[in-house]
Amino acid sequence: MPPYTPENDEGVGRRQLAAAALFLGLAFTSLFMPPDAQRQVGATLRASVLQPFILVQEGLSQNRLRSHEADAMRMRYDSVVGVLSSQSSLVEENVRLRELLELSSRATPEYRAANVVRSGTQGSESMYLLDIGSRDGVRVNSPVVGRDGLVGVVREVRANSALGVDWTHPDFRVSAMTADGEVYGMIETRRGEYREDDRLLLNGAPYHVAIEDGALIVTSGLGGIYPRGIPLGRVHSLAEADAGWRKSYWLEPAVRPGSMTQVLVAVGEVEEEHSALAADGPGQGPSVVDRSDFWPGDTIPLERTGEWTGERPASGADSIRDSAGEG
Repeated sequence: MPPYTPENDEGVGRRQLAAAALFLGLAFTSLFMPPDAQRQVGATLRASVLQPFILVQEGLSQNRLRSHEADAMRMRYDSVVGVLSSQSSLVEENVRLRELLELSSRATPEYRAANVVRSGTQGSESMYLLDIGSRDGVRVNSPVVGRDGLVGVVREVRANSALGVDWTHPDFRVSAMTADGEVYGMIETRRGEYREDDRLLLNGAPYHVAIEDGALIVTSGLGGIYPRGIPLGRVHSLAEADAGWRKSYWLEPAVRPGSMTQVLVAVGEVEEEHSALAADGPGQGPSVVDRSDFWPGDTIPLERTGEWTGERPASGADSIRDSAGEG
């Protein structure tokens, strides 16, 4: 058996040339064929030799079309989601504005609406800017309220703006009482492990009186800054009891300042009314302004945004013990 030898390049080249000449001849022949014959030949080729290539081309075209349709559907979906998201925020804002407008209708003209702007910088979490100022009647120590109760107080005033602090500020203090006026105490702030865990503490309540969980706590009007009757929160649980002396209670705040974007600010007339009534002195009439009718008790939500455990943050417990030891 003779050994296998590969074909030489000359033979391969002749065959390729012959094939090219054959196809070229067929192409020229098809040019001069009658139209009916050309169509017949084209149909035969498409149904036989060219059919796999045609099927692949159709598949690629369909995939490209589906890709374009998917991109268009994705764009429509994103647009719908964007519209729904914006409408959802608008709905929530409208609800807040309607509730604030309802409160404003009872408080007007002694309180004026304002927008809250927070800087968002570290160390200023408890502070905010208001877009109204002294030209609108805002004064230092003007109370700032929301639909559910006390937000904070104004600390600095300019012509067209004001700087306020909310109840989460470490220096926040306000004299408080139960809604029925039976128990008085002092409201203080206790920082949590994170800002959403900040809480209010009713300190100095009499030891012999028990305040039930869920009892509404409001401003007492003592001190000449806050009118009586502004909701502060509801009693959540007993914080500490010093035998024979006093009790402290944790409160669930009526207002979460971080979510406030619109508020009402007391204007100059309220401050003047406070001064006039306080000047009457004992026995000459009431010495505080009562605003209980602005926030009827049945409209204050009895909600607890987060159930607390029996363990308190270390910072809050230490601060209570320190204040008790100083007393």
